[in-house]
This record gives sequence, structure tokens and C-alpha cells, in this order.
Amino acid sequence: MAYDETLADRVRDRLADLPGVTDKRMFGSLAFLTDGRLTVGVTGDDLMVRVGAEAADQALTQPGTRLMEMGGRRMRGWIRVDGAELDDDVLTAWLERARAFVATLPPGK
Repeated sequence: MAYDETLADRVRDRLADLPGVTDKRMFGSLAFLTDGRLTVGVTGDDLMVRVGAEAADQALTQPGTRLMEMGGRRMRGWIRVDGAELDDDVLTAWLERARAFVATLPPGK
């Protein structure tokens, strides 16, 4: 599946100056990693966001969210946000939320 280059550029613009952030093509999507830990990704027109298993149910109450699935399997601790919901403020908030969660993980997770 191809990914939305415009959304990818918007994410890249917000994360580019932050330490430890890289991007990498994975599984037909564009993934953004923080110190090697998968943080967010652009898949199709949507944003996949790492929120952690404990926060996933609450995250799913937000507009345009649904369970993140790949290959028919649910990705625990991840949600998918519809690209149509991602105005600048909403996109920034999801990126900050994902980075805050990833910061709690041990190295290499």
C-alpha cells in the first residue's frame, strides 16, 4: 500500500529537528522512529500512532480513530487516525502523544 506523501511531509516537518528521529519505509508505509523505536507511521492516507496498550481504549474515543490492523492482525498498543481528521493541531497532538509514550520504553523496544 502506498502512503500519502503530503501527510508524510507534514509529519517529517514536525519531527525533523528532534533528536533521534529517523524515517524508514516499512511494510509499504513510512515509519518514524525515535532512537530506533517505532513511534508513528503514515499508511495510506492515515496516521498510525503508538499509544501503548493501556491507553489504546481511551485513544479510540477520539474522532477518526480505529484499531490498527496489519495483515488482518490487530497491533496491540497502536491506533489508526483517519487522515481527514489531521488538521495541524490534531496531528501535532498525536505526534506528541506517541513520542511521550515511546519515551517511557526501554532502549530498543
